Amino acid sequence: MTYLGIEHLDRFHGLPVHTPEPSSGALPAADAVAWRLVCEYDEKAGFAVLWEQFLETVDTTRVRALVIGPWWKDEYTPFAPVMELIVAHADRFPALRALFLADVVGEECEVSWLRMCDVTPVLEALPSLEEFGVRGCGQAGLGLRPLRHAALKTLRFESGGLPGELVRAVAASELPALERLDLWFGSSWYGGDATVDDIRPVLSGGVFPRLRHLGLQNSEIQDEIAAAVGSAPVVAQLESLALSMGTLSDTGGEALVNGQPLSHLSTLDLRHHFLSDPVLDRIRTACAPAVVEAGEAEEDYGDPDDEPERYVAVSE
Repeated sequence: MTYLGIEHLDRFHGLPVHTPEPSSGALPAADAVAWRLVCEYDEKAGFAVLWEQFLETVDTTRVRALVIGPWWKDEYTPFAPVMELIVAHADRFPALRALFLADVVGEECEVSWLRMCDVTPVLEALPSLEEFGVRGCGQAGLGLRPLRHAALKTLRFESGGLPGELVRAVAASELPALERLDLWFGSSWYGGDATVDDIRPVLSGGVFPRLRHLGLQNSEIQDEIAAAVGSAPVVAQLESLALSMGTLSDTGGEALVNGQPLSHLSTLDLRHHFLSDPVLDRIRTACAPAVVEAGEAEEDYGDPDDEPERYVAVSE
């Protein structure tokens, strides 16, 4: 699914998201929904007990998709123990094909406060996983090591501050089945220190031969990314491209217009941008018949006499 900002998932891996409640009565078929596990604020026990109840009441051998929501009972706690439970019981989920970690919105916890961890062990423990999404920031512990995963088709990191080390790990991984990649770079204030050089292996087109969608989004260096995309070999193999949620201005827009053709795309997502109307019109004309999703431009803020200050859609 594509959206701007942080929202709860309502569908995941093509399935409606279902949050079981103690008083909800009969449960849906194990393979008919994406199960979302949440520790409610008035929960008497922690996530470990919730997890055990889930294993006991749902036929996990048939579960296809799993979403982990807020996992703390009172104060925010690190995610690592939750990941350890998933890894320890990975053999109980032979049909699991999709996993989303930290489906948490701002009212529950700001994305920059989510105390994440290195998520590599989850991917290593679930070799049949086809879709994997994570929400969190590098400064709060989010990490990844280069790995090989033969089945993964969709990889998504939603972040207000994505570390360059993680982006380099993605680019260095062997993911021969990967079709969709979304990276939210975020703000330098929250650990977003990734550069264009960190994604150059992906842009080269030689890393993920089956890639059909690429999202390089929510970035303070959106103009630099747009310029790199303008000559990137990977673009020729894509069906859709997202450069949304960041600080894209006329500088990046001109780079897109003057770069390689994008008319073969089905969609070009530029929503949350700082483009002028004339440049956006030129992009639409140059990309036709591709659909350019843009909406209204965001407004710069700061002193009018200084350099314009622009912001990403998701940071804190």
